[in-house]
Amino acid sequence: MAKVSCDFRYLLIPAAFVFIYIQMRLFTTQSEYADRMAEAVDAEHHCTSQIRLLIDQISMQQEQIVALEEGKKRKDQECAQLKTLVNDLEKKALQRVIDKTKVPVAAVVIMACNRADYLERTVASVLKYQSSVASKYPLFVSQDGSDPRVKTKALSYKELTYMQHIDYDPVHTDRPGELIAYYKIARHYKWALDELFYKHNFDRVIILEDDMEIAPDFFDYFEAAAALLDKDKSIMAVSSWNDNGQKQFVYDPYALYRSDFFPGLGWMLTRSVWNELSPKWPKAYWDDWLRLKDNHNGRQFLRPEVCRTYNFGEHGSSMGQFFEKYLAPIKMNDVKVDWKSQDLSYLTEEKYAQYFADILKAAKPVPGTDPALMASNIEGDIRIQYRDQSDFEYIAQQFGVFEEWKDGVPRTAYKGVVVFRYHPPRRVFLVGPDSLQQLGIENA
Repeated sequence: MAKVSCDFRYLLIPAAFVFIYIQMRLFTTQSEYADRMAEAVDAEHHCTSQIRLLIDQISMQQEQIVALEEGKKRKDQECAQLKTLVNDLEKKALQRVIDKTKVPVAAVVIMACNRADYLERTVASVLKYQSSVASKYPLFVSQDGSDPRVKTKALSYKELTYMQHIDYDPVHTDRPGELIAYYKIARHYKWALDELFYKHNFDRVIILEDDMEIAPDFFDYFEAAAALLDKDKSIMAVSSWNDNGQKQFVYDPYALYRSDFFPGLGWMLTRSVWNELSPKWPKAYWDDWLRLKDNHNGRQFLRPEVCRTYNFGEHGSSMGQFFEKYLAPIKMNDVKVDWKSQDLSYLTEEKYAQYFADILKAAKPVPGTDPALMASNIEGDIRIQYRDQSDFEYIAQQFGVFEEWKDGVPRTAYKGVVVFRYHPPRRVFLVGPDSLQQLGIENA
């Protein structure tokens, strides 16, 4: 019995070792399992992160695909618009080829500042006759300054191009008390003509002011005159104005004259003349500056007997100067003259002096101290000699025509001769002391 008990104890020792070994293996296995579980969890987290990253990348790619599709749609729309534009341009280019003979005669610019109501009246008058010849006479409004009413009014017309002259440079007058307006006007004219000749590249420009109306044959007159202006370089500019164009002094809507006095008030010049004038353009009083002999250098101006413009600007920079006496009574032509059928070759330099001399020689000389009274009692054209400027002023006052001279030249004069109607159709010629000699008239 004791032997059996001893053997059992011996068996417990191996059993304990086996148990301990099994426990150690279990612990090792559990540790390995825990490590693997941790690795599995880490791997799962990594996989989850990768999946999320892939999902984000897929989402971004989908957004890019959508953006590319939208971009493609925009490109397709732009292509369609470009095709339409190209087609339109091709049509316009073709139209320009078809209309290539319709080269503009001249740009027409209306000089404006701060009189919106005057501008509206002027534009209405111009468009009445310009619309049918718009391709020959592109219309512009050039505003000096920033008066909002004038700008709004000008921009309301689709038939014209608006230009704006903004000048911040201070004005320094040459003499105390001078109106700054005359300096600003001169700056505006130079800027506008530079724009039209050098930026827009026109060959000729017609200048109107914002207080003018035009006659029915205004554009036909200037088209006919443009041919003379190009051909005869002794003609510096063409005007639509006659200073002595009051109702009582005019008669013949077909009559045109050369003059040594710049008329202004609706006039046309060429780029070649502007090339000469632009670099030396004056600071002020540009119209009187153009009347100086040094600036027109023996050249002359064309003018009509009956005005092709009417100046209604009683209020302006000149403070209504001479308006009631000289401007309000002006007769604007209301006859539609067919200028294309008129032979104007008599106005060229080589023919005009003889033409004018012939009609002057045919006029009856009137002596005496009361020429207006004597003229009333003589039929046909008459001529009256004046000795000097004061004598001219006295005689002009008798008839009521302009007495003013500039740089030795009476208004409207040609070779010192001023012509106007008196009790029409009679013509009166006021003849300078050496006018007959200049015209080659002897023993008259």
